Amino acid sequence: MKDGALVAMGGFGVVGIPENGVLAMIEKKIKNLRIVSNIAGIDTWGIGLLLQHDQVVEINASYVGENPIFEKLYLTGGISLNLIPQGSLAERCRMAAGGMPAGYMKAGVGTCVETGGFPMRVGLDGKSIVQVSRPKEKRVFDEHEYLLEEGLHVDFSMIRAHQADKYGNLRFRKTARNFNPDMAGIGDVVIAEVDQIVDEIPPDQVHYPGCFVDRVYKSPHMYHKIERIRYIDAPAASKDSKSSTKDSKRQKIAARATKELKDGMYCNLGVGIPVAVANTVIGKVDVDLQGENGIVGMGPYPKQGQEDPDLINAGKETITEAIGHSHNRSSDAFGMMRGKHLHMTMLGSLQVSETGDIANWIIPGQKVKGMGGAMDLVACGSRVVVVMEHVGPGGTAKFLPKCTIPLTGKGCISTLITDLGVFEFKPKEGFVLTEIASDTTVEKIKKCTPAKFSVSSDLKKMDA
Repeated sequence: MKDGALVAMGGFGVVGIPENGVLAMIEKKIKNLRIVSNIAGIDTWGIGLLLQHDQVVEINASYVGENPIFEKLYLTGGISLNLIPQGSLAERCRMAAGGMPAGYMKAGVGTCVETGGFPMRVGLDGKSIVQVSRPKEKRVFDEHEYLLEEGLHVDFSMIRAHQADKYGNLRFRKTARNFNPDMAGIGDVVIAEVDQIVDEIPPDQVHYPGCFVDRVYKSPHMYHKIERIRYIDAPAASKDSKSSTKDSKRQKIAARATKELKDGMYCNLGVGIPVAVANTVIGKVDVDLQGENGIVGMGPYPKQGQEDPDLINAGKETITEAIGHSHNRSSDAFGMMRGKHLHMTMLGSLQVSETGDIANWIIPGQKVKGMGGAMDLVACGSRVVVVMEHVGPGGTAKFLPKCTIPLTGKGCISTLITDLGVFEFKPKEGFVLTEIASDTTVEKIKKCTPAKFSVSSDLKKMDA
């Protein structure tokens, strides 16, 4: 590997990353790296270590919100950023691995992914824009709009697997599979870091054939870090009144959101408030909760001592597996969404508009998160339920006539659940307040809501 190489890295958060490979790149002092990865890692591990050593000049990723080093570099002109919707990233890898030059996808229609103009690099003054994203070709199929996305090819693919055999076949473990099979096929040279090397993996247990793999090495050290340990039986931490109020609101929203789930549903849960639904739903309904990181059948947080570093949700928190669960690669996870195999998606938001638009991935010039899988989720055609606090810090309005920050999706919201009420979107009427919290009034809601909405003639109590 030489300076300036374009390198793809598997993993989701710190799970399934080629951690020893990263350390070797640091030791060899390879510079001007251009990285393709789902996430920019955290500041103390993985790609974050390469950023610490000033070895990266460009990141191509779907989410960068957990890395303050990257955010500082980007906002001060120290690095280029190409944000790609997570499902599009997975599919661009899958296409390239299969010899397909390009394909059409819904994610990003009506956003800056389509129109271009996103600041990929700012000047050293942190204000001027040096490079912007280009617009994408759009076509209509069956009355739906799609964007052309090209396959991704790189110089090196660095992936992580649990096992390899002497034929180069690979086997992954739990949610550490994620992007690894998709990233593997796109490199001129594919390098697999593994926990174990065995004589032969049984043929029906091979997750990735050896014909895709060029190099294999056994991890000299198995770190298996956990980014966010969560326990279902953890004692509640003492909090100030402000934090307690915020938690109370989020718990109220999660409790009401749980009622949207029905027996037999497949539902995707985003990060933030939706994650709490996984713990709230236990014993209430029989649903399969899907995570975009490659699991169908998420269980609640584990008990203390039962956490598994290879088992996380999309928020990088420790989880358990429900009965009948399964694991899959990232491109399959998003295929479930695009193919309408999920009944519902539930996600948080920074802003919502009165026309059903959602904006939840960036505050320009202040906060850089990335769209992650949100653009794919809101474009998939299943029911979209947004859960968020009704107002932001300092009483900032979040339910607006028009979103003031870059969009995640247009006209895609089915239901909005806040701590003040439940709003159902009707195509000809707009949002209708159908349920109201017992501790507020319609007048109070209107006072803090710039967006237009009507009130149902059969208004119910939200927390009844």
